[in-house]
Amino acid sequence: MISLLQQTAIPAATEAHQPSADVAGTTSVVTTTTDGAATAADHVTAAAAGGHEAVASVGMPQLDITTFANQIFWLALTLLLIWWVLSRVALPRIGGVLADRQNAIGGDLGAAEEFKRKARDAEAAYERALAEARGEAQGIVAQQKAAIQAEVDAAIAHADAEISARGAESEGRISQIKASSLDDARSVAREVTAELVNAFGGRADADAVSAAVDHRLQGVAR
Repeated sequence: MISLLQQTAIPAATEAHQPSADVAGTTSVVTTTTDGAATAADHVTAAAAGGHEAVASVGMPQLDITTFANQIFWLALTLLLIWWVLSRVALPRIGGVLADRQNAIGGDLGAAEEFKRKARDAEAAYERALAEARGEAQGIVAQQKAAIQAEVDAAIAHADAEISARGAESEGRISQIKASSLDDARSVAREVTAELVNAFGGRADADAVSAAVDHRLQGVAR
């Protein structure tokens, strides 16, 4: 408003410096404009004062002490409504979801425990089967080893018996051959000795020649 008054007064002052022929008209115009500006300034000041008073009297509605009871009532009603909605709709659904999840987790844990038990049983059965197979294999190996050893012992005994029999037979044959050879050698020696005695002009005595040859052959046989 001050700027408005200044803008209004500036033309009035400018016109006051014009020639005297326009002084009367200009004075009336300036007076009328000044009165209007003063009236407008009063209205603006009154409106501003009224606005400040209204703002000062109203303030924040939430902090108005006279409405605390009403605010508390509606707050309690709102909280009760929220609690009712949660207890009737949201919480049962959440509880159902949690229960389903817990049941699913419990079922999965039970299935996992069952699979674990079956795995342990299968492992124990495998270990038993493996131990039985090892025992059977060791028994079969022992049986085969005993059978082979028995066959080897029997073969060795048979070979020893054959060797002994053949040795005895060979010794008998050797004895026979030796005896036959001695008899042949004795006969040949007797004949040769008798021929030598006769060749040297003597008379060979058959008994003496036989005794000498036998004595000599006994020394050779030894």
